[in-house]
Amino acid sequence: MPPPEALRLLRVSKRDTDSETEQVAAWIEQRRSEGITPRDFGIFVRSEAELPRAESALQMAELSYELLQPSAMRLGSKATLSTMHLAKGLEFRAVIVMACDEDVIPNAERIKAITDDSDLDEVVATERHLLYVACTRARDHLLITSGDTCSEFVEDLLPGPTQLASQARHFAAPTSQLNGIRV
Repeated sequence: MPPPEALRLLRVSKRDTDSETEQVAAWIEQRRSEGITPRDFGIFVRSEAELPRAESALQMAELSYELLQPSAMRLGSKATLSTMHLAKGLEFRAVIVMACDEDVIPNAERIKAITDDSDLDEVVATERHLLYVACTRARDHLLITSGDTCSEFVEDLLPGPTQLASQARHFAAPTSQLNGIRV
């Protein structure tokens, strides 16, 4: 699979999810103007709790989509919306990984429930793996969004040392330079 040509990271205030919706919709519209069809979009979130954020952006962009179900893993002519858990084995020309907030990935409730350090290591590795798999479903374009505080796992993926700005930032480096995470 050829690597995505560029990575875009979008950070918005958690209190301003309208901005996230608008900017994701604009990104989708830009990709569509480049000839990417609805079926070539994959949109992933950490869990079902974040699906409404993604659905809002897809509706604003007027991008028809289907929610991928574990019992029916077939892709149609519409964009695919799914949790990260179902991303493995899929590939899309354009991928959006939304809601990569620090309390979402790793899942804060899952982390709080851990009582043993070895379990913590396993959960952190699993959560990091989920994000990595979702991001590597992109063939040509990748957009990652987060709220106020971005997950540390996103910084792990970025090429070279970065300081994430509070505004949207474009990284010109090819995402083939995403830091390798063992999966």
